[in-house]
Amino acid sequence: MKGIALAVSGDTDGLSLLKLLAHRRSSVGEDHELVALHVQSGIQCNADISRAELERLFREQRVEYSFERVAINDHQWEPGRQPGCFWCSWNRRKALFTAAHRLRCNKLALAHHADDVAQTTLLNLVYHGRLETMEPKVSFFDGEITLTRPRVYVPEKELVRFAKACGFPVEGSPCPSGLDSKRNKMRDLLRELEKESPRVKANVLRAVQSYGSPDST
Repeated sequence: MKGIALAVSGDTDGLSLLKLLAHRRSSVGEDHELVALHVQSGIQCNADISRAELERLFREQRVEYSFERVAINDHQWEPGRQPGCFWCSWNRRKALFTAAHRLRCNKLALAHHADDVAQTTLLNLVYHGRLETMEPKVSFFDGEITLTRPRVYVPEKELVRFAKACGFPVEGSPCPSGLDSKRNKMRDLLRELEKESPRVKANVLRAVQSYGSPDST
């Protein structure tokens, strides 16, 4: 099967992308399979939505689905300390690629939006000294799987409006490490800058595109 695996964490972003891709498939008659992937672990940083509710939504949208599990080794961490965002993100991404390959999907769609792109760009610039961002499409494993981000130009606020209209949950459970994360700092910084320059996120994206950028996640 040549299909599209779609990462659905259970939050506004993933559920909205699921709805949009399923609608596009049915409205224009695209001949491909959609497979929703939900990665579970002992640490969740998404909406409080049960497996039963996710399964109901997947069936409602008439998509195949699979629940993947990421194990956390408690011996890797000091007592009372949670894994960092990089560790969690890397292992979740690995689980998604592995599942996509197993299910014979040649595309993996992620739900990143314009705010994610701007935050990642600033993270790489401030903390790593690199002008790199998230690309809309990147090929991996000699072309076996193409990672796509269909909504990198869509602001988060527009997706929140769409999610509310669909009745999706828009408030989630914060990650134990997320409140003090570097990404959260970039989010707060962008919000402050946006008060003076409403186009700051678009300007960040345009700047990095002017120089060209390899993908960074």
